[in-house]
Formats: sequence, structure tokens, C-alpha cells
Amino acid sequence: MTTFEKAGRANTNECLKAAVEELKRAGLTRLIVASTYGDTALKAAGLISGMNATLVVITHNYGFKNPAQLEMTQETRKQLEDMGAVVHTGTMAFRNIGTAIRQTLGYSQQELIANTLRLFGQGVKVCVEIAMMAADAGLAGTEDVVTVAGTCRGADTAAIIQPVSSNCLFDMKIRKIIAKPRDW
Repeated sequence: MTTFEKAGRANTNECLKAAVEELKRAGLTRLIVASTYGDTALKAAGLISGMNATLVVITHNYGFKNPAQLEMTQETRKQLEDMGAVVHTGTMAFRNIGTAIRQTLGYSQQELIANTLRLFGQGVKVCVEIAMMAADAGLAGTEDVVTVAGTCRGADTAAIIQPVSSNCLFDMKIRKIIAKPRDW
């Protein structure tokens, strides 16, 4: 596992490199990347160019920061799509897991799981969330995927996850942490 001393975007290149190396080593074909503005996704697209792999980019939902607006520009989205990436904009999964919690635990606390995952780092929480979001959109399949996310901007965390849709959260498997900050 690659460990970073501090969280943040300074780890993006090394985190993506570790994720792509693990993608190749494990023989996986899907890389799911969280990207708010598109910088991390563009780097990932460049790294997997020519590989037999699909890049799925998960953005914030419209209105996340400002009403009816998306942080990623249409130009960046088109550039990613022209590079073969699938860009998905959808509701953040941890906002919708009340049903899974209620069915399993008998009460609804959407932040319970998110805050528990944050014990391992913000990036781990986002890796799990984007795997669910990709699954909810039909973009993840059922085979293991490599997920990449970070703390604020850039990437500092990567993991191999068996994705499931958000209503099946408790069936998800986090197979391996590839990279994460030691002290986030």
C-alpha cells in the first residue's frame, strides 16, 4: 500500500499511478474516479489511454455548491468523453442510503456510514460512495473496480471495491486499500 504523510492534491499523480498499476496487476477493466472540476479525471484518462479499461468519472450533482450549477464545465466533460471516459453526474449516494440503514438497523442515520468510513480518511468514504453511485447508474457492473478519490481537490486515496447499488450498501466489499494518507 502507498501511504502519504498528508492528505491532498499533491498526492494526485502518485495515487493515480498506484491505482493504474493495481488495475493492471489485478487484471481489472474499470477505473472509477471522483472528479469535481475534471483535473484528476483528465490525468486518469491520460494514464489509461491505450489500455483495455473503462474510465468512469463521478462528479458532484448539479447545485452542490451553487443552485443549478455544476463545477465541471461542459468543455471538460466533452474532452473526457472524447478520450473515452463515461462521465456521470448524480446524487451523492450517502445522501440516499437511509433505506439501507433502516432495513438493516431499524433507524435512518444517513451520516452514520459516511462518518464511520471517514475514520479511515475522507478519500476512503468517497471511494465507497463513487462505487455506489457508478453502480446506481449502471456503470460499475458487479466485478471489482479500482476507485480513486481524495480530500478536497486531487486524489490521495485508491481502493479495489466490489461495487453494489446504494440500496445494497451492506453487501459491498472493500477488497484492498491501494493508497491513502496516513494523517488526513
